[in-house]
Amino acid sequence: MAAFDIDEIAGSLQTVRQQWRDVQRRALEPGGRDLPSRDALAAVIDALKGALFPMRLGPPDLRQESENLYVAHALDAALHGLLAQARLELQYAARRDKAPADGSENRAIETRALDAIRAFSRRLPAIRSLLDSDVIAAYHGDPAAGSVDEVLLCYPGVLAMIHHRLAHELYGLGLPLLARIVAELAHAQTGIDVHPGAQIGSGFFIDHGTGVVIGETAVIGERVRVYQAVTLGAKRFPLNENGHLQKGLARHPIVEDDVVIYAGATILGRVTIGRGATIGGNVWITHDVAPGSHVTQAVLRSESARAVAPAADAIAAEVPG
Repeated sequence: MAAFDIDEIAGSLQTVRQQWRDVQRRALEPGGRDLPSRDALAAVIDALKGALFPMRLGPPDLRQESENLYVAHALDAALHGLLAQARLELQYAARRDKAPADGSENRAIETRALDAIRAFSRRLPAIRSLLDSDVIAAYHGDPAAGSVDEVLLCYPGVLAMIHHRLAHELYGLGLPLLARIVAELAHAQTGIDVHPGAQIGSGFFIDHGTGVVIGETAVIGERVRVYQAVTLGAKRFPLNENGHLQKGLARHPIVEDDVVIYAGATILGRVTIGRGATIGGNVWITHDVAPGSHVTQAVLRSESARAVAPAADAIAAEVPG
């Protein structure tokens, strides 16, 4: 007697899959899947991290005299792997849009994929420079940081930014599915959820990091620092004429240069946090904050100094005169 009812379970799973395809109006088509692979992209990102920071994130036995040779090899493997995944995303998009699967369409997909990854490859030096600024910001922004090497090897916020800088380029090159997968690989490892569409300036530091959420249309200036559990999110989600959520609207905050946002702060909607502002921990903000302001949670105290729970929407702001 078999230990498991494999045939019965497999048959039931087939039934459930078919029900899903019927509901989603997906035809069963022969051939391989036209979807990128998380595992393949994870290998690509690991190779790119090694190419960007060979003596820190490359192989443990790498010697400096072999650095350039290793970088060239890692880039070649990573970019060819990324090209294959880009091709899969574009094939998937064409099938979803019901484009004709003829020779001309396949050639167009190949050209688009190659153009996108070539453009991505040319951006790698600029990405490295941005990441250098993020590492320096973390080193100067955290008194516990012993060295820039420690920051690069240990800090989850820096790992999240490596993924984000790469994912943001893919997003801008018309490969949003690849970009989301790259972002979610970092999310799974760090607990930091940064949408690849978010625009983030140089010198960005996420300290501790767990629970940070940054939405798709957020715009963050230079030298900004955020702490754990900060949310830059949307306040409301307008519906279209069919009752579905509208896509692509600017709905997340704008954070100007030199802003500090402390742990647990929630900032919602298309509001602007002015340059040099400081947002205290656990505040809830749905309005603009003037440059240079200090926003803290209001706390009521009795004469006996017994703390009373603050009002949910109570904040105090100090604005320089």
